[in-house]
Amino acid sequence: MFRTALRNVLAHKARLLMTVLAVMLGVAFVSGTLVFTNTISQAYQKSSAKGFDHVDVAVTAKYQASEGDKVGKTPELTQTLLDKAGKVPGAASATGVVTGFTAIADKDGKLLGGGWQSEGGNYWGTKDARYPLVSGHAPSGRGEVLIDSRTAERAGYKVGDTVRISVDGPVLTPRVSGIFTTDDGNVAAGGSLALFDTPTAQALFGKKGAYDEIDVKAAAGTSQTALRAALNQALPSKLVETTTAKQLADDQAREISSSMSGLKQALLVFAGIALFVGTFIIANTFTMLVAQRTRELALLRAVGASRRQITRSVLIEAFVVGTVAGVTGLVAGVGIGAGLRSLLSSFGASVPDGPLVITPGTVVAALAVGVVITVLAAWLPGRRAAKIPPVAAMSSVHAQATTRSLVLRNTLGALFSAAGVAVVLMATTMDADAAEGPMGLGAVLLIIGVFILTPLLSRPLIAAAAPVLRVFGVSGKLARQNSVRNPRRTAATASALMIGLTLITGMTVMAGSLQTSIDKMASSAIRADYVVSMASRSPLSPDVAKKIAADSDVTASSPLRNAVSRVDGQTEFLTGVNGSAISELTDLKVSDGTFKVGGAQVVVDQDRAKDYGWKAGSRFTVHYEDGKAQKLTVAGVYEGNDMLNGIMIDNSVLTPHLRDASDMQVMVKTADGASDSVRDRLEKALGSNPAIKVQDKQDISNDIAKMFTTMLNMLYGLLGMAVIVAVLGVINTLAMSVFERSQEIGMLRAIGLDRAAVKRMVRLESLVISLFGGVLGIGLGVFFGWAAGELLGTKMATYELVLPWGRMAVFLLLAAAVGILAALWPARRAARLNMLTAIKAE
Repeated sequence: MFRTALRNVLAHKARLLMTVLAVMLGVAFVSGTLVFTNTISQAYQKSSAKGFDHVDVAVTAKYQASEGDKVGKTPELTQTLLDKAGKVPGAASATGVVTGFTAIADKDGKLLGGGWQSEGGNYWGTKDARYPLVSGHAPSGRGEVLIDSRTAERAGYKVGDTVRISVDGPVLTPRVSGIFTTDDGNVAAGGSLALFDTPTAQALFGKKGAYDEIDVKAAAGTSQTALRAALNQALPSKLVETTTAKQLADDQAREISSSMSGLKQALLVFAGIALFVGTFIIANTFTMLVAQRTRELALLRAVGASRRQITRSVLIEAFVVGTVAGVTGLVAGVGIGAGLRSLLSSFGASVPDGPLVITPGTVVAALAVGVVITVLAAWLPGRRAAKIPPVAAMSSVHAQATTRSLVLRNTLGALFSAAGVAVVLMATTMDADAAEGPMGLGAVLLIIGVFILTPLLSRPLIAAAAPVLRVFGVSGKLARQNSVRNPRRTAATASALMIGLTLITGMTVMAGSLQTSIDKMASSAIRADYVVSMASRSPLSPDVAKKIAADSDVTASSPLRNAVSRVDGQTEFLTGVNGSAISELTDLKVSDGTFKVGGAQVVVDQDRAKDYGWKAGSRFTVHYEDGKAQKLTVAGVYEGNDMLNGIMIDNSVLTPHLRDASDMQVMVKTADGASDSVRDRLEKALGSNPAIKVQDKQDISNDIAKMFTTMLNMLYGLLGMAVIVAVLGVINTLAMSVFERSQEIGMLRAIGLDRAAVKRMVRLESLVISLFGGVLGIGLGVFFGWAAGELLGTKMATYELVLPWGRMAVFLLLAAAVGILAALWPARRAARLNMLTAIKAE
């Protein structure tokens, strides 16, 4: 039986090629994902580990948790603590570290490093082993700065050049005093690093006379644990905590692995989808192969082969196919991993140097996935073949499914579908955070139910296309009959395409609805012409708001200044605003009282009012971060949203209680409204700073839309693999169907059907099956998009369902294109069949 199985594989290698390709694509994505994430993770871990070469123990401030009416805070690491750390037994040196956001512009004034990865810090002079100088000298004062060598190379800066820099808004124009090298992970990932002398860095980052961290180097012969013990004894344990460099490296390695695991899981999900789609193809292929060899298997049974041997022979074929697919998929996956790494570099994201990492786990996973998926998918066809009695197989009475099996299948499908719909509908009534699990379960149940019911659904849906197919005469009629001749085969073929389009359509519906809702939120809640913020979303200097308010074209402006406070023993964030202007800049619906901010009067959103039982006229006590308390009065309750919410208080009341005042954004209204000329004037007033964004309402919406569009395009690309696998499935099904109907096609040709008509018949059959899968996929996608939107609607008052009719039409055309392309080779093969040879075929 083993030799028989191998001969069957070799005999049907052309028919099994599509199956191998389908499995190979899924395996390649799995192994490619593992190679890529392991390579990047190891490269970053090695790079970050080098960053701890010059520190043995790190001293950081210990956060003092909020308690009672006392607002929690992080104490400062003072110069006194630094001096004390450097004098403990076993310490060779102690270095105070200051860090913060620092944007660097290129020579064209554009932001380098993407904003998020733009960092700054302090330099300790020529003895600072953390950052070896390549050229130049250490910085001195606000007029000089060091920049890393990668940034200098990208922007074309050299020692002596003037560079535009921004820390919190205002533009600085220091001279490049030197260039240094670094193993910093952010720089390796495409970011930038600027270094000032320590007093300048402390002043710029709001750490006057203080540090973010103290790095202590051990003397020769002193271990990290011994040094840490000495520091713990010398420094106040209530204010600081110590960590060895080894622990820091281990923690950072875990963080890198954790951050990469999210990407790994996301990519593996799409690989799983492709493999799931491929499972239909495998099952379909082996079902058809078994059906075509029914008499051969019956003969084997008649000469003594047992049921187990028949099943085993089919599984051996699947094992061989799976092994070949696994090996080729692994090789392709290594190429994909290398390609993804190169792709990152082409997008400007530098990756630390390092070899491709191919672990034993990756090899085992690739082979296991290829073999297990193939064998499992082939098990049911093999078992079904073994159960056919030899006499029945030889007389082909087994060919039609029994009424009992069809009733059982349809009943099971209806139960799964009903359960899926019920669970999804139940999830839409639950809290959004608790509904994710039930929603996912309901979606899986419904997809399985629809798949089981697809043979039943195929007849009425394909019959609906009959009027259109009649236009093509005999070819159209035959195509329709062939499509419903074997409903199970049609169902398996269409389901592969259905799953991909379900996910694509669902995500498109959600993204379009969210974008419309955000547009609505921005237009309904904001009256301001512009919103000014940092590109990195880091805090703005209060000087920015002052410069904007001083502009002659500005009629109203308000910074949004966040602060932590305590209310009734709970931590609450206050939003400081310009009380006299905020009502001109916002359009928030008031449900109780009036929208009035000034003095002791504040406004609160409905959620806060509900939590604390407040209404217009209610009074409460707020405890500020400086420890002082004040009685405030609720002037009004407004409907908050994701852009504006919380307790709004006048800045003149809030700011005196803040140690370091900073703004998240500034809202601006101008005399001439929003226009390009007004925007240019505002940007020039702020020093044409590349780190600052001046956005109108449409810009804010476009920013969010860009994020959604980028995510959708990535998802389309990833799900495109599932569509490719579905195309292979359609090709495979049609090719084997043509082989199965060779005699029938020969007879049709003999009685007058020309080659063009045969090609048309196969193409129309493929088109009908693909459109059937497309309609099911789009329908399910809309349902899932609506259900997910119901959950989002509980958190976003402006949410409304928007059906992207244009894109759905494109998806349907995509399904049609899949059908036409997939039929090219099978149609050509059918048309080229020799009539006499085909008629004599068994």
